[in-house]
Amino acid sequence: MTLLRDEDLAAAFDHAARGYDALVAANPGYHAHLRRSARRLGLPRRGGGLRVLDLGCGTGASTAALRTVLPDARIVAVDASAGMLERAAAKSWPDGVTFVRAPAEGLAEAGVEGPFDAVFAAYLFRNVSDPDAVLATVRGLLAPGGRLGVHEYTLGGRRVDRAVWTLVCRGVVQPAAAALGDAGLYRHLWRSVVEFDTADRFAGRLRAADFEAVRALPLPGWQTGITHTFVGRRPRTESEDGR
Repeated sequence: MTLLRDEDLAAAFDHAARGYDALVAANPGYHAHLRRSARRLGLPRRGGGLRVLDLGCGTGASTAALRTVLPDARIVAVDASAGMLERAAAKSWPDGVTFVRAPAEGLAEAGVEGPFDAVFAAYLFRNVSDPDAVLATVRGLLAPGGRLGVHEYTLGGRRVDRAVWTLVCRGVVQPAAAALGDAGLYRHLWRSVVEFDTADRFAGRLRAADFEAVRALPLPGWQTGITHTFVGRRPRTESEDGR
């Protein structure tokens, strides 16, 4: 199969939205790992006075992780799928969380404007047609010194990493998804990971996009070598550094 992109991918997520939370709940550590990645942003003061963009929020799992770690931040959560966003927005949220429907490539047209103190993107970049263009957009939305956190399936490059990922997808995820009528989306999930950057390559992509202090950090459990947190920072201008 070819990878799903743009409107086709959004439509597949629309259809899968009703069963998405149940599927991810069966993934050991899914929500804890998102919280760990959110903490790795290293933002201060419980997020007080900070503005954070949750790019590709899905049904709100990443938004909930950010809210737990940064309860005093203002969070703008964005997704291209109407179905996923409807599920997210229907949950109970405190003041300071807003939802916007927009593709990552069309944030300006949807009125999503910076500056943000941080951007968090979970399971997004392997799903966009042009990750470098999205990284450029994200960098432009960040305040100088603003932080980027990416939580993504990015294989470590060992044969065993691909083997474990394939075993989990074909033995567990795809049969469950097929029962819900979403087999196509989860075949895309497997292929999108094996065809995307390795962890080292994606870290290099962030550096090439002019992010500094880039680090690729592993996650524990069965996802070791399969899922990573990437953190980086938009450089400060010379005037802000006092030079």
